[in-house]
Amino acid sequence: MSLPESGLAKLQKVNWGLTEARIGNMRAFPSDRIGRAYRPRRRRKNKMGRSVLKRLMRWISIGGLSVFGLSLLMVLPFHWIDPPTTAFMLQDESGQKPALHEWLAWKNMGLAPPISVVAAEDQKFANHFGFDVKSIQESVEDFNDGASLRGASTITQQVAKNLYLWPSKSFLRKGIEAYLTVLIEATWSKKRILEIYLNIAEFGPGIYGIGAASRTYFGKAPIELSDAEAALLAAVLPNPKRLRIDNPSPYVRERQEWILGQMQRLRREQWLMSLE
Repeated sequence: MSLPESGLAKLQKVNWGLTEARIGNMRAFPSDRIGRAYRPRRRRKNKMGRSVLKRLMRWISIGGLSVFGLSLLMVLPFHWIDPPTTAFMLQDESGQKPALHEWLAWKNMGLAPPISVVAAEDQKFANHFGFDVKSIQESVEDFNDGASLRGASTITQQVAKNLYLWPSKSFLRKGIEAYLTVLIEATWSKKRILEIYLNIAEFGPGIYGIGAASRTYFGKAPIELSDAEAALLAAVLPNPKRLRIDNPSPYVRERQEWILGQMQRLRREQWLMSLE
């Protein structure tokens, strides 16, 4: 018994539809063709990774700008305002309470104190941007040859350390010190840096600034100091806790004589004029 032609056609269409459905379920995606592996999960993972990286970079940028803004607020005002105290004064363990300190304006310091500390500590002060690269290289070379590591800090670096940081040595402190040194050099004049240095440098246990040191050890104002007296004060700056002004060792006297010679040379070169 044969089915009518219309019934047979309908049955064939049904069978063909079922076959197409089976094949459709097995059909590959376009990206699954040969040579094009389909990896939807990996793509999603890459997108998530890029999103996390963008967020991380955004937070790093915000954090960096915040640190820069805060540090600028710590440094810039002292271009005009005299620091009332320093980190070193607040951490002083000499037993002198309070620490002796007297702020003096540049015009009340005289000529001998500024020249003496530059002669003793940083004769390239007027010409560098906070770092004496040659002295640093020489210090590293001497250390590699077996000598003890000597300091190569400029006056600006010492200002950054004394004003904001702590005495103990570490790579962290040196890194922060270098960063603050750049900010100070960028926002203060050379004369202002030297003025602040002379007012915050430690000259003896619990004695900070040229004003307090001059009155404590010589009973006079800094403007009245002789070259020899100013040179003696500057001679102890490498280590004021060990080197004494009131009882100078032969080493301190030797440094005093050397500083006096350097002061005379700087005067002949009219060094102070370079700060104007």
